[in-house]
Amino acid sequence: MRALAGYGIILLSFAVWLPAQSKQSKSAPKAPAPPPAAEPKPEVQGPLIGPPSTEKLTYSVEWRLIRAGTVVVETKKDWGRLKLESAGLVSKLFKIDDVYAINYDDPYCATVAVLDAIEGKRHRETRIQYDRAQNHAYYTERDVPTNAIVRNADVAVPACVHDVVGAFLTLRGMTLDPGRSLELPVSDGRRFAQVKMEPQEREEIKTPMGSFKTIRFEAGLLNGAIYTRTGRVFLWLTDDPRHLPVQIQVKMGFPVGTVTLGLEKEEHL
Repeated sequence: MRALAGYGIILLSFAVWLPAQSKQSKSAPKAPAPPPAAEPKPEVQGPLIGPPSTEKLTYSVEWRLIRAGTVVVETKKDWGRLKLESAGLVSKLFKIDDVYAINYDDPYCATVAVLDAIEGKRHRETRIQYDRAQNHAYYTERDVPTNAIVRNADVAVPACVHDVVGAFLTLRGMTLDPGRSLELPVSDGRRFAQVKMEPQEREEIKTPMGSFKTIRFEAGLLNGAIYTRTGRVFLWLTDDPRHLPVQIQVKMGFPVGTVTLGLEKEEHL
């Protein structure tokens, strides 16, 4: 069940905790500059950042033909927030309650991200500082109950680098037809790669919100690019000027298999 939590975050994600994904650094990186002052949403507890969003998308998470949870994504041009919550049988076996928030400089250049992850009996907080002046990203993961640092990492990045969601938002602002791919600079604070975004073909798909004419993209995030696990990530954007992400899917081998996010509600606040 822990693997499901990690791959759920990959799907739209902003930061991800995957077992054995990267080794812990032997020494801590140089402490990054303090992040911008927090402006949390009133109903949420924890060190989140950013003002209310202008777009809010709610997705159902399907795993092995059952509803495994809900993902809510809120975004605007300088901020993003994702909440992943398990449901049903998955929640009974392994409770997941993850909240991720990130600040951007225009155009979706990551500056600071915070993940508050409650998964089973474990509670971790991870902060990623993207230092645009030093071209470096710093990653610190802390065990909340003990306040112990459990992982430090850092990686060289370009002055403007995206987290996974920022990359998807950037992709939505482009018009790409099948056969024309591009690469976007992406980092999770531990790894950096020029990630290939490939529009593959036009498809009509059904989601909990209805049927949509889309273009299916494949995002090269796995297989040692940003995440070491073997698999494929697909993203269906509506074939119109909105480029709305109506379905996202990760296909893995055993025991994870396929995890699908289907859009079930769209709001503009």
